[in-house]
Amino acid sequence: MINKYPLWKYLLLAVVLLAGVLFALPNMYGDHPAVQISPRTGDVTPELQAQIAETLAAGGIENVTFRSESDRLMALFADGEAQGKAQGLIDLEHGGGNTTALNLVPATPDWLRKFAEPMNLGLDLRGGVHFLMEVDMETAINSAEEKYVDQFRTIMRTNEIRFRSPSYGEKGVTVRFANAESRDKALGIFKYEFQDLEFATEEDGKEFFIHATMSQIAKDTERKSTLQQNIITLRNRVNELGVAEPIIQQQGKERIVVQLPGVQDPAQAKEILGATATLEYRMVHGTYNDWSDAQTSGRVPPNAKLYKNREDGGPVLLQRKVIVTGDQIKDASSGIDTNSGSPAVFISLDGPGAKRMQEVSSNNIGNPMAVVFIENRTVTKKIDGELVKQKERIEEVINIATIRDVLSHRFQTTGLETSEARNLSLLLRAGALKAPVEIVEERTVGPTLGQQNIDRGKLSVMIGLAMVLAFMAFYYRVFGIVADLALVANLVLIVAALSAIPGATLTLPGIAGIVLTVGMAVDANVLIFERIREELRNGSAIQAAINSGYEKAFVTIADANVTTLIAAVVLFVFGTGPIKGFAITLSIGIVTSMFTAIFGTRALVNWLYGGKRELKALPI
Repeated sequence: MINKYPLWKYLLLAVVLLAGVLFALPNMYGDHPAVQISPRTGDVTPELQAQIAETLAAGGIENVTFRSESDRLMALFADGEAQGKAQGLIDLEHGGGNTTALNLVPATPDWLRKFAEPMNLGLDLRGGVHFLMEVDMETAINSAEEKYVDQFRTIMRTNEIRFRSPSYGEKGVTVRFANAESRDKALGIFKYEFQDLEFATEEDGKEFFIHATMSQIAKDTERKSTLQQNIITLRNRVNELGVAEPIIQQQGKERIVVQLPGVQDPAQAKEILGATATLEYRMVHGTYNDWSDAQTSGRVPPNAKLYKNREDGGPVLLQRKVIVTGDQIKDASSGIDTNSGSPAVFISLDGPGAKRMQEVSSNNIGNPMAVVFIENRTVTKKIDGELVKQKERIEEVINIATIRDVLSHRFQTTGLETSEARNLSLLLRAGALKAPVEIVEERTVGPTLGQQNIDRGKLSVMIGLAMVLAFMAFYYRVFGIVADLALVANLVLIVAALSAIPGATLTLPGIAGIVLTVGMAVDANVLIFERIREELRNGSAIQAAINSGYEKAFVTIADANVTTLIAAVVLFVFGTGPIKGFAITLSIGIVTSMFTAIFGTRALVNWLYGGKRELKALPI
């Protein structure tokens, strides 16, 4: 018997190893400190790069290298000191129309960057902030159902059905009628117009009711829509914060993971990410006397709503019909009102919003219009000795001004503090969250600790690798060296896979998975080599012993690795961030170790000993 592989198998092994080296190589070059410049509108232009280069040269920063992409410009520096100084200069001269962020750019040569990039590092290795945010789906469903109040009112007026003002409560949208005939007529129209709602009727002898709630399918659709909309909004807000390479992704049905590399101020990030502030513009209803009467008596006109004035805490009556809402705001920026010198937010509306504002303002010149500031907050209160989280909705009138001229696409709003105006303009640019979010988990990792994690992780891998290499070479001699070569190739393939797979990220638990793989990877070779030794002790010929060792040990090896792979997949599917990192590297390690420990070592053993018929002994 001659143990020989056909040529194509050797070529396949060579191609895989060559690809592994190529994709793993970028990780050897390290990183350049960089400042990332992203234009708020438009793409990066050569003029912008020239302006920034001129600014840096005037500031005494030389030897700057630029890398330009369609939506961002990277300025690369020799050290962190120059990086920090450069960001200050760029912010001062070009911060108005651009967002800057500190970043680390791979120092991979240009020829290699065409083929491969280094692997992504998690927050525990790079440093930064991790948030796990839970979306308030109950509020999302309530808000979606409450929107039907105005639609019901419009439909009944269009069809001339007599009704009493609809309201929203525990039973959903409730419409009251004086008689059953009107109720039944309205119910028939509602069922035809709103097929995603479920209706129930009720009567108490004096009034007749229709209760409307969203169907389960409609609620599930609304939850998915809310989660996706919040992810988009959070991504926009992170872009406005100027964070390089953020990770924002769904986790489960109601949670969102936000990872912000390089951010060391979680307070500001929490304030911006979790805020749900927006604006509404409404016309003022009545006069001050009407407001006081409504607050004192509790009787509010059906076409009005009672608010509190932030400035003096007094009551204000506003019309229920909204002129413009926050989702119609196309752009917003903070600044100073030239007339009063107070902080202001300059608003730009989209087409429908501008048309609506122009129509209302042209018909109400000389009448007061109010700006309502709306914010949803989660507060913790002590109730009966226990800390309880409660949701609060703050609605305040921040500004009342008389319309002096026709308003259209652009105008300004005052009545805010400087920081509040700045944050509100950011939130309006990024869009409003469709439902409030609550931060249920928070972690902050400093850059120094991240580097320590990298150094200790490398050390643990090297120590584990060295001990396994020494043991295998000592105990199995030449065959042990063959297993050692396969183990080193396995590590190269793991790094290559982490670099090549989109979205794969190496974390500290991931390094633990690699260390575990180093120990497990030689298990297959131990089984194979012991089987070969057993066959030799039983008097088998050398070539037959080699063949039998690989063939008969394969089932045991496959069984052990497949069961471990199943466990790793389960960890990935049901685990959170750190556990997922461990599961990814463990899964990759299992697959690559099967390839190197069985296919790779067999090819090398066949090449060394497979053609030698006259072998008297094996160095095993």
